[in-house]
Amino acid sequence: MSVTAQRLQITAANPDPALLDLPWHIPLEQWPQETLAALPRGISRHIVRFARLSGRVIAIKEIGETVAYREYELLRQLRKLDVPSVEPVGVITGRRSPEGEPLEAVLITQHLTFSLPYRALFSQSLRPDTATRLIDALAVLLVRLHLAGFYWGDVSLSNTLFRRDAETFAAYLVDAETGDLHDVLTPGQRSYDLEVARVNIIGELMDLQAGEFLDEDEDAVGIGEALVVRYQELWRALTETESFGFGERWRVQARIDRLNDLGFDVGELDITTDLDGTTVRIQPKVVDAGHHSRRLMRLTGLDVQENQARRLLNDLDEFRAATDRQADDEAFVAHDWLTDIFEPAVRSVPRELRGKLEPAQIYHELLDHRWYLSQQQHRDVPMPEVAASYVATILPTRPDEQSVLGTRAEDLRDGEPASDEDPDLLLG
Repeated sequence: MSVTAQRLQITAANPDPALLDLPWHIPLEQWPQETLAALPRGISRHIVRFARLSGRVIAIKEIGETVAYREYELLRQLRKLDVPSVEPVGVITGRRSPEGEPLEAVLITQHLTFSLPYRALFSQSLRPDTATRLIDALAVLLVRLHLAGFYWGDVSLSNTLFRRDAETFAAYLVDAETGDLHDVLTPGQRSYDLEVARVNIIGELMDLQAGEFLDEDEDAVGIGEALVVRYQELWRALTETESFGFGERWRVQARIDRLNDLGFDVGELDITTDLDGTTVRIQPKVVDAGHHSRRLMRLTGLDVQENQARRLLNDLDEFRAATDRQADDEAFVAHDWLTDIFEPAVRSVPRELRGKLEPAQIYHELLDHRWYLSQQQHRDVPMPEVAASYVATILPTRPDEQSVLGTRAEDLRDGEPASDEDPDLLLG
């Protein structure tokens, strides 16, 4: 749908009339502070700013008109394929200054809540293996993109956003500008994407070391190489052909269970036998990420990250065993766990503190805190006591939307230059 006002052309699936209230006649780098939302900075080739719109936050990137439309369509296709990526809002063209000078088109995306660019994730309070955990998340994202037939062309930490996912991170594609969607990627396309990722990551980590965000003893080259290893291991697990004797048909289910453990569902298997029927070959044909998150959604309606779902499902299983309800219908047990355990625990967090973490992440941290208190006090501490202790001693110290940071986003912003070469990042 397109709306024209003062020569503006707004292309969006669901255009928000409030878009017309933003100062499109001003170059993005000169937008007034009262319009902008303060979020941590990253690195981008383009001018990018965050703005408030109808009670939410959007990211706005100045970019050429043709590229803006192309990236908008690519992001829409990736969302349909259920690939972790930012949500496209629209494209605005026809911008002019009050003097009549043409201004660049803009691509608008929805701000990914509870997410941060990689530069904002590095502080002295983070675990030493933070870089490794980010690389693991990026490897999973890259495999998912390649399985969907998406060639990225510019894989990097800078073009990725990260969200907390239990003890790990989940990675989201931000910049699809250089990407392309195919039915199937060739080995050469995948290898090139992987090599670009390795080189970019090494450079980004060395840059962090130069800025004293990352310990200089960290092996930047080794971490870049680790991405290649992690990617290749995961790709083989999801796609390789496995052969076994006809009497070992149990290995078909074992292969499916192994992929489930990795967080993937197998939608279709290609199973063939040789002419004399002594050898069986299996190869996954359709593999979908989100095994645990889909199961939790089906049982409880909770829409969470994959590792958060794994942790919550484990707690659900423990609840089922503790109440001796293994013979009951799983859906009924899940309903009781949700209403009697999960929701009361999350609701125990005061309203003014709920913006600090996602509910599933809060519950994950409550489980960690329960273990700590139980070990300390040599007893099973009830969840109401755990929640009270957590709210009183831990959650208030968390900066909003930055549970992994030991410093405020504003402090990180002040430490980085506000220039065309280093603008706010939400889409690259």
